[in-house]
Amino acid sequence: MLAVNKSARHDYFIEEIFEAGLVLTGTEVKSLRQGKVSLGESYARILDGELFIIGMNIKPYEQGNRFNADPMRTRKLLLHKKEIRQLRQETKREGLTIVPLNIYLNDRGIAKMEIALARGKKLYDKRDSIAERDAERRIQRTRLK
Repeated sequence: MLAVNKSARHDYFIEEIFEAGLVLTGTEVKSLRQGKVSLGESYARILDGELFIIGMNIKPYEQGNRFNADPMRTRKLLLHKKEIRQLRQETKREGLTIVPLNIYLNDRGIAKMEIALARGKKLYDKRDSIAERDAERRIQRTRLK
């Protein structure tokens, strides 16, 4: 795992997960491998039949000099047309959005991103999930003793 969007599972109900490739420059890949990436405020959007990640910050590579790209640039995600069509249809439904979950390197060393079709949580839903997590921790603690 290179980066995890911790707020995604806290703020959204995850309905379906997709694996997407990323279109990156060479210095961005080197910076990614060093773990200098942030998914905090990022989201995905479909524009002209293609999927893009917006708001993802990949810090410039230190030895990259003039080859470094803009850290906040919009990057293209690679999915099959069928999957993009499915995402477009689902996001037209009220309340669904596409959020990134994490970035990782697969077994061949290629950067991949997990994106999810998600529905936003209300405040009371967030409280419920926190209470469930705390109860689960208490149960685990009593089992260990």
